[in-house]
Amino acid sequence: MAQVLEFKLPDLGEGLTEAEIVRWLVNVGDVVAIDQPVVEVETAKAMVEVPCPYGGVVTARFGDEGTELPVGAPLLTVAVGGTEAPATGAPGASAAKPASSESPVPAESAVSSEYSGNVLVGYGTAGPAARRRRVRRDDPVLTGTPSGAPAGSAQVVATAPRTAAPTAGHQGPVPVISPLVRKLAREKGLDLREVRGSGPDGLILRADVERAVTAAGTAAAPAAPASVPVSANGSAPGRVSTSAPVAVAAGAGERIPLRGVRGAVADKLSRSRTEIPDATCWVDADATELMAARTAMNAAGGPKISLLALLARICVHALSRHPELNSTVDMAAREIVRLPSVHLGFAAQTERGLVVPVVRDAGTRTAESLTEEFARLTEAARQGTLTPADLTGGTFTLNNYGVFGVDGSTPIINHPEAAMLGVGRIIPKPWVHQGELAVRQVVQLSLTFDHRVCDGGTAGGFLRYVADCVEHPAVLLRTL
Repeated sequence: MAQVLEFKLPDLGEGLTEAEIVRWLVNVGDVVAIDQPVVEVETAKAMVEVPCPYGGVVTARFGDEGTELPVGAPLLTVAVGGTEAPATGAPGASAAKPASSESPVPAESAVSSEYSGNVLVGYGTAGPAARRRRVRRDDPVLTGTPSGAPAGSAQVVATAPRTAAPTAGHQGPVPVISPLVRKLAREKGLDLREVRGSGPDGLILRADVERAVTAAGTAAAPAAPASVPVSANGSAPGRVSTSAPVAVAAGAGERIPLRGVRGAVADKLSRSRTEIPDATCWVDADATELMAARTAMNAAGGPKISLLALLARICVHALSRHPELNSTVDMAAREIVRLPSVHLGFAAQTERGLVVPVVRDAGTRTAESLTEEFARLTEAARQGTLTPADLTGGTFTLNNYGVFGVDGSTPIINHPEAAMLGVGRIIPKPWVHQGELAVRQVVQLSLTFDHRVCDGGTAGGFLRYVADCVEHPAVLLRTL
């Protein structure tokens, strides 16, 4: 007799609490092997494939493509330990076809012990297991089931579309598990008890809160109170309090939800500007010799060296002289934490938005190794295949905004780092060189730093050393 096991969306790490289903990789009735990728999801940080730790027959899928699910919500069920897949029994659920001669369950997949214990997002099962958040099916806060109801009454219907409307209003605890959803509702003055949840078991997702707030703003007249019923059928899925007035009149503009990468960037930058007392200094530098050195290195044969790799090498050496800028601030302990290794982030613009991949242990890499890693991460960013590990753990960021054709900028620090170096475009400009006016390749360098970790003298010393290395690459030879 087959045993039906439920596989839930695992904790993807780094505080991520939700993911959107981009593409299902298996169908109901398919036979899956242990740790086979079953679904492709997109988080605020990356697009990743989620492997299932069970081997057997898929009996149900939960959520259509485009559905946003919270961590701990069911993804699919798998029948293991039998020769045919049992029906799920859930009303409206898509049950697997009985295993026949056309789709047999392999003997190695048809045992109850077919479980790897690994749920490794973006890595298969070669690395350490992802963290998991335990979600009890009988917890009324998570399932929306009243505390007196039996646990089995919270059965999820696998094929229910995302827009299915559960019962309006909630008796008892509100079915919300995402702290981001609660925070958003709090900021908008929204009563979650009156919001219709479109997630499994009536879970309230961030999209539900955004729709309720938007609908409330559309329905509210300028002279009317802000807390106005907004649903088309006369019910009140959400109310906006007078503490959060709608600034845009109905029909006055397009509303674009801050979700996915755009939402993550908004949260990150807002937190940076709120928490970090930053300051910026900048300097123009003559990059003619650096460009000539790169040309000579690439003409000598061997792997090509990118300009970004040379700038990264300069940053690493500058940080070895000024370690205050390779640090973070722990305000709870009121300590500055100087970090032992340089994990160098670099800004990359993609169709999904701005992402900051991280080159691990940049201080130990050669120019060739840095060039290869920059190329690999840039291509992965364009393809949307960066993993959460590729996008986290940076200690200092290098931002080459010169690729956009601009000379200067005031970078916003990538929280919780302490500094970011910005590099403008390198263009011919009039420059006094060896006492005479000449046309030289000039670049503007900008350093934004956390004033808590150092003062202007340290920041200026770092930036001046970077500029000296750009103007005279031989300066680096003294540190090699």
